[in-house]
Amino acid sequence: MVKAYADALASRKIVQADTLDTLIDEFMRSSEYTTKSDKSRKGYDLYIRRLRAHKMGTGLMVQMPLQAVQHPTARGVFKAWRDTMADKPRTADYAWVTLARILSVAKDNGRISVNVCERGGRLYTADRAEKIWTADDIQAIMQHASEPLRMAFLMALWTGQREGDLLRVPWSAYDGSRIRIRQGKTGARVSVPVGQPLKVALDAAAQSKKTTTILANTRGRSWTEDGFRASWGKACRSAGIEGLTFHDIRGTAVTRLALAGCSTSEIAAITGHALKDVEHILDAHYLGGRVELAEQAMAKLELHVTTDPTACPP
Repeated sequence: MVKAYADALASRKIVQADTLDTLIDEFMRSSEYTTKSDKSRKGYDLYIRRLRAHKMGTGLMVQMPLQAVQHPTARGVFKAWRDTMADKPRTADYAWVTLARILSVAKDNGRISVNVCERGGRLYTADRAEKIWTADDIQAIMQHASEPLRMAFLMALWTGQREGDLLRVPWSAYDGSRIRIRQGKTGARVSVPVGQPLKVALDAAAQSKKTTTILANTRGRSWTEDGFRASWGKACRSAGIEGLTFHDIRGTAVTRLALAGCSTSEIAAITGHALKDVEHILDAHYLGGRVELAEQAMAKLELHVTTDPTACPP
C-alpha cells in the first residue's frame, strides 16, 4: 500500500489529503508537546525534522495519507526510518518514541484508529541499574572535582534526584531542613529531608549565593546542561572515573538508603522512583548492595533468636 501510494503521488494521480505531516502539526499544537519543558520540545523538534526530511521512494515519508499510516505495513516503513540511525541505538530509540507519541496523540484524538508504533521498536537495551559509585569512586571525585561540582555530587548522592532537576533547583526550594523538587520527567513532587553533610554544604553556600539556583559554576552563574556535562566529564577523567555517569549517582543513592535499613517505600518517598524501579535497582546491584543487605538481615535474625525467648531455638 505504501509503495502504491508513492507511485501514485509521483504520477500526480491522487489529490493530497490529510497525511502523517498533518498529524505532526496537530501533535505540535497538543498539550503533549506544548506543556513539555524546553529540553523535551527541542528533542521532539530534532526528530520531527528528521521525520519530515526522510524520503520514501519518490516522495517524503510524511506525505503518507492517514489510511497508509494505519496499515500494518507502515510499521516496517517506520522501522526502516528508525534503522537509518541504528549506529546510535539511543538516538534511534528517541526517534521511534517521538513518532509513537505523535501517533498516540492522533489516536487519542480519533484521527487514526491504530498506532502501528505501539509496543517494542527500541534498539537500546543497556541497563545501568547495576552501575553504582563505590566508596573509592566517591572519594576520588570529591578530591578532584571543583567545589561547584562537589556540591552537585553531594546533592545527587543525598537526594537521589536527576541531573536536570538538580540544576534547576532554586534556593527558595530549600528551607533549611528540606529541599522541595518537582521532577521534570514525571511531574512528581518530592520533599527531601536534608542529611547533615549536605546541610552543612548548603548552609555554607547560602552565605555567598549569587544565583537563584543552588548549583552554580565557578563563575557564579547557573549551569547550562551542556556546560555542566562538559565540566563533569573533565572532573571524572581527572579522578580516573570510568564507566560511571552522573545519572548513576541516583541508583547509588537508592542502594545507600537500602543499606541504611530504609524500606522500599521510604526510599521511593525520597528519590521519587516507582516502587518497582527501586526493587529493580536493588535486585540488579549485587556486589555493592545485596551482599551487605544479606549480612544485615542475618545479623537481625541472630539478634532476634538470641534475645526473644519465644523464638525458635537455634
